[in-house]
Amino acid sequence: MLGSWCKMAGLFAAIATAVPAASAAEGSWPAIRDALFAGKELRDGSGLIAIDAPGRAQDAAVVPVTVKALQPQTAASWIRTVHLIVDENPAPVAGVFHLFPETGDATIATRIRVDQYTNLHAVAETSGGQLYMVERFVKAAGGCSAPGLKDKATVMARLGQMKLKPLTTFAPGQLQQAQLLISHPNYTGMQMDQLTRYWIPPDYVRLVRVRLGDTTVLEVEGDIALSEDPSFTFSFQADAPAPMTVQVEDSEGRKFEQSWPIGPTS
Repeated sequence: MLGSWCKMAGLFAAIATAVPAASAAEGSWPAIRDALFAGKELRDGSGLIAIDAPGRAQDAAVVPVTVKALQPQTAASWIRTVHLIVDENPAPVAGVFHLFPETGDATIATRIRVDQYTNLHAVAETSGGQLYMVERFVKAAGGCSAPGLKDKATVMARLGQMKLKPLTTFAPGQLQQAQLLISHPNYTGMQMDQLTRYWIPPDYVRLVRVRLGDTTVLEVEGDIALSEDPSFTFSFQADAPAPMTVQVEDSEGRKFEQSWPIGPTS
């Protein structure tokens, strides 16, 4: 996964260079599309995925977004990757979500920062290698430079702490859903310390891996567009009780790990 992230980091840099050349009428999507999916066909994804997001966000720094899968994950056919892209953000790729048949349902919910009125794009790659795209327009501005909700000392004292909230009652063999919360400021590099008046360097969650027992059910490559205290709601299937382990790495190289029992007593 680390090699994959390094490759994506290079693409993020390429996008940042290419986006200013896009015309105002087109927006940034053509440059982003060419940097991420050069030479590949993006099919209409309206039968496979959908984006659920507010038309006008109440808080541009914490915009709830759900990429909803309209077909189940099966061993024969599944969504293996979802790119969530905020076209007009300084770093457009908010997250890349790697999914598996064991995910059961490829629906992913998270919270993002939005810097200005923009289209969101979700691009799903299937197990067969086809790419499917949907979009949604969101009105919000200033999310990438908005100050954090907590002072830096409080944030750093809780850095890396996690909480896993089961959202369904456990039943062997049935689809389960949970929400993962990670305590992290996810600084963008565009925010100012309100006490010192110095710019805060970027410091964000870049890798998340979720395993049920020995089986990986979700991997996330993150960037600065994920909100403070990143949140991910996801699905998984469990045939029997097992520990769920989450590993997190941030852009400073810090690593965090925590486990919870999944089963009747979780």
